[in-house]
Amino acid sequence: MQGAFKAPCLPFKPYLGIAMDMTEIHVIKQHLIDPEICIRCNTCEATCPVGAITHDALNYVVDADKCNFCMDCISPCPTGSIDNWRTLPRVRAYSVAEQFTWEELPPELSPEELAAEGVAAGALPDIEPVAPDLPAAVTGEAVFNSGQYGASVPPWSAAHGYTNLYGPKAAAKFITATVTGNVRVTEVGAQAGSDYDTHHIVLDFGRMPFPVLEGQSIGIVPPGVDASGRPHHARQYSIASPRNGERPGYNNLSLTIKRVLEDHQGKPVRGVASNYMCDLQVGDTVQVIGPFGASFLMPNHPRSNIVMICTGTGSAPMRAMTEWRRRLRTSGKFEGGKLMLFFGARTQQELPYFGPLQSLPRDFIDINFAFSRTPGAPKRYVQDVMRERTADLARLLQEPDTYFYVCGLKSMEEGVVLALRDVAWQAGLDWEALGAALKREGRLHLETY
Repeated sequence: MQGAFKAPCLPFKPYLGIAMDMTEIHVIKQHLIDPEICIRCNTCEATCPVGAITHDALNYVVDADKCNFCMDCISPCPTGSIDNWRTLPRVRAYSVAEQFTWEELPPELSPEELAAEGVAAGALPDIEPVAPDLPAAVTGEAVFNSGQYGASVPPWSAAHGYTNLYGPKAAAKFITATVTGNVRVTEVGAQAGSDYDTHHIVLDFGRMPFPVLEGQSIGIVPPGVDASGRPHHARQYSIASPRNGERPGYNNLSLTIKRVLEDHQGKPVRGVASNYMCDLQVGDTVQVIGPFGASFLMPNHPRSNIVMICTGTGSAPMRAMTEWRRRLRTSGKFEGGKLMLFFGARTQQELPYFGPLQSLPRDFIDINFAFSRTPGAPKRYVQDVMRERTADLARLLQEPDTYFYVCGLKSMEEGVVLALRDVAWQAGLDWEALGAALKREGRLHLETY
């Protein structure tokens, strides 16, 4: 990228005038995140069990004082930006404040620079893993950690997904796509204001190769610069179309994007990328990086069951999986298993694709809606509806060919996994053993933000 390393990093120099004992120099292999290829998807921060990862408006960073080298964040990262390390004296570890200023990673220290700092050749880093510092509940028990059950490996039968074909450190930094469709997929009505404005956007890549799979995502690079004068970083969006394109046989894909008009605290703010994308016209072009994602992929073997649990635009990968199964079923090329969908939104008007979902055959997919803000009706969330379907979910939980996918706001994740745990308990299943198997076998995937 343009510009050199910007961190106010002082050159490494020995402590002059002080006799140093090499055995007393503590060495750290510091965990760092590459700001050039990070797409700010929040996967690492959501996964870290000790709260070592945080972010500001510019960068995601790792606190060296908290990181316990558990490696839980490595596999889920869709870009590989999380897998970076620097060996240096512990007293010289890069602070969180320093990392927030970076536009690229600092260079590795040479053996000569390490020696000048008193680090002996071949010195091993101090690695002192500590138990995850999870908060305690009022009862004194550890708070339920839903993230520990999320798989970081794909189903055994998943197709191979290509990743990072285009991006800051790839051979081609961007690929240009042309908008060939942009339609609103939430209802326009008395209760459906502009804050429910969700669009289905189709991008065509022409003759440039851009292979994708259901469950993968791409990065959209908005034009212009931020308040600091830096180019906007990419925003990540899940692909809503199957592997052979939104229009079968064409080199295209679709996205499901909600216009952002407020932040998580309810303060008015216009999302840079979401508003840019929702306002695009047919014929406009956009810059794309990716694709990303190697674990949130669907199974391909016959009779495999898929249970999809989502809210809002978290429906994008679920639409992709459902449509691929539907096309295989129509062509007679797939001996399919059961498809089950739990889909939550505040109101029916806010739920994307509500109309098309009604037209899917009931012997093809079992659809369950949950609305939390319907006037005159009690609040119902996806986990509530899951508990209502305990008998069916219990049977699926016991099937080794059943795969669970959860996508949506981070706030839904704990409730969903707790519902699965309760279903297992009511069926007399050992949840800890089952949860470990779901993770190990790539059968429970959590993608929340």
